Amino acid sequence: MTKTGRYDVLFEEVKIGPVSAPNRFYSVPHAAGMGDYYPQANAAFRATKAAGGWGTVSVEETEIHPSTDILPYIMPRLMEDADIPYHENIVAQIKQHGALAAVELAHNGLNAANMISREVPLGPSGNVFNEYYPVQSKTMSKADIKQLLVWQRNAALRAKQAGYDIVYIYAAHGMGMPQHFLSRRHNRRTDEYGGSFENRARLLKQMIEITKDAVGDTCAVAVRFGIEDLLGADGISAKEDGRAVLEYLGELPDLWDVNLSDWSNDSISSRFSSAGHQLPYTNEVKQLTSKPVVGVGRYTSPDQMLSLVKNGVIDLVGGARPSIADPYLPNKVKEDRLEEIRECIGCNICVSGDITHTTIRCTQNPTVGEEWRKQWHPEQIKGQTSNSRILVVGSGPTGLEATYQLAKRGYQVALAEADTELGGRVHQEAKLPGLAEWIRVKDYRELLLRTMSNVDIYLANRLTADDILHLGFDHILLATGATWRRNGIGRYHYKPLPRWQQDHVYTPDDVMAGTPLTDSVVIFDDDHYYMAGVMAELLAKQGLQVTLVTTAPLVSIWTENTMEQHRIQARLMNLGVRLQTQTSLEQIQEDQVTLACTTTGDTRQLAAKQVLLVTSRQANDEVYLQLMARIDEFGDYGIQSVQCAGDAQAPSTIAAAVYAGHRYARGLEEPVPAMPYRRERIALVEQT
Repeated sequence: MTKTGRYDVLFEEVKIGPVSAPNRFYSVPHAAGMGDYYPQANAAFRATKAAGGWGTVSVEETEIHPSTDILPYIMPRLMEDADIPYHENIVAQIKQHGALAAVELAHNGLNAANMISREVPLGPSGNVFNEYYPVQSKTMSKADIKQLLVWQRNAALRAKQAGYDIVYIYAAHGMGMPQHFLSRRHNRRTDEYGGSFENRARLLKQMIEITKDAVGDTCAVAVRFGIEDLLGADGISAKEDGRAVLEYLGELPDLWDVNLSDWSNDSISSRFSSAGHQLPYTNEVKQLTSKPVVGVGRYTSPDQMLSLVKNGVIDLVGGARPSIADPYLPNKVKEDRLEEIRECIGCNICVSGDITHTTIRCTQNPTVGEEWRKQWHPEQIKGQTSNSRILVVGSGPTGLEATYQLAKRGYQVALAEADTELGGRVHQEAKLPGLAEWIRVKDYRELLLRTMSNVDIYLANRLTADDILHLGFDHILLATGATWRRNGIGRYHYKPLPRWQQDHVYTPDDVMAGTPLTDSVVIFDDDHYYMAGVMAELLAKQGLQVTLVTTAPLVSIWTENTMEQHRIQARLMNLGVRLQTQTSLEQIQEDQVTLACTTTGDTRQLAAKQVLLVTSRQANDEVYLQLMARIDEFGDYGIQSVQCAGDAQAPSTIAAAVYAGHRYARGLEEPVPAMPYRRERIALVEQT
């Protein structure tokens, strides 16, 4: 149990059908952009959570048949016996740490475009695929439904053979086939699988029954259920169909894993939600079933987790994003190391990995996805190689992470910051609308640094190249960040905008520094991530008339990868922000700007008292370049290396900046590998 006893309830064993979870920390299924393309990386990623104390660790949705092919999204499969060894490897690595292993068997129904398998998509009724791909699903015959049940049974048997403890039926996120049958929006059938609630719930009931019959003697059977999809009368509502499912089938499976649909509602970013945002829809589930219930809500506070369990809201604390940000969260609770918990900031950069078909990443945890590739451990790092003294210049996300990890290695580190506060861009951006939780990037690292005797922090210290040369450090890291460009150079414009030097032209840095904008403003977004939308929201709330101009077809278009774009655009429209998409800002005049359609080239004038350019950032690399120009003098001052990292090297996301700091700390005074990471290769096997 825990050191203080306060959180003992969270470490109680929970009976789930024929198996028992060792505690209440439950890492729910979630994508990692690895699937069966990167089997060793995925296994190490899941196993790290088990090592960190998550009592149950789940593998993401696993395709049971070629007709549920959702490539290019990268998922594992249990379509045939040849898929079993992949899963045996994951299960073995999870179980070696004493955790239960769960697998989410899935058929995506009409959401599977089958672009690679070229199978005909299946659905309860002939429906259009929900993305912009010219394919529709066929209406499943009763023979098709029987075949689906066979696929589920066979996949469950393979899961059992692979050693899984918990086998899922997937009816969530608007993607699982049973949810499509349940939804009046998708189900227009008139046979025994359509019409009445019992008919629409028939497939879900049959899938539970056939899975329990196949593996229920040794495996727990779980249902992941989207209890509410926020789609109105024709959707699934928690108070009607959601409640009816629990009343009708509540005792049939061994576990209910409940959440909101679709995924963008389940995993809302912190910009639009707080921890526990699903509770209004899921807080009555425990009253409708005696079986254990898993609930999610981006919980990072042990006290909130404890309250939910003690108040009978959930039995198991589900975590996807919190388990990514800190795989060792449960162990830290158990050992009363709460100040060391790396709390999820809800930025959804982890989600972007899956949506962009790349391996997972995290702003708070730079080791995620690198457990096998680079053999990075989230809590452990190699000790110092020498007694070298390190100077880190700049305390943004790169500088903070580098300083912390270097100090953990045992080096003596000095951190110099030109400002009077630590944090760099994070300190500034966390003050903007919706980004308050991002301050955790700074607070987590600053709190730990303040306790380390081998770290000296110097605030209000703006160092020149000459200062640095004379300070007597062995290694120098320049983590001096970046500045928003004032001249309009970005993705669309490769050279400065005409007349950009005028006094009424501003950048986000001006706004964050407190420069007041007092009149109507045109924001030109050629960055396409969150900043222009946040600036528009901030200024609109101050009462200014704001027009947001962007070269993209949607505002803040890259946030489609963090599942925020539709919410950002709706919020701006509700605030009265005028949106000009597929439009370029071509010229700035004294009281107007010239705009041009990016498709036709047609131009027009727009009144503009003030202009805010959100186009791209310029690396603050002046001191680094000045130092490197004097590289021949390094030996005279005892300097062994000077490096530049993070935004100061190449401006990017905060996640990339943290990663850069971590990578520097890991690599200092270590041999440089020929390849930066281990690669997984395809082995050619002769087919029989």
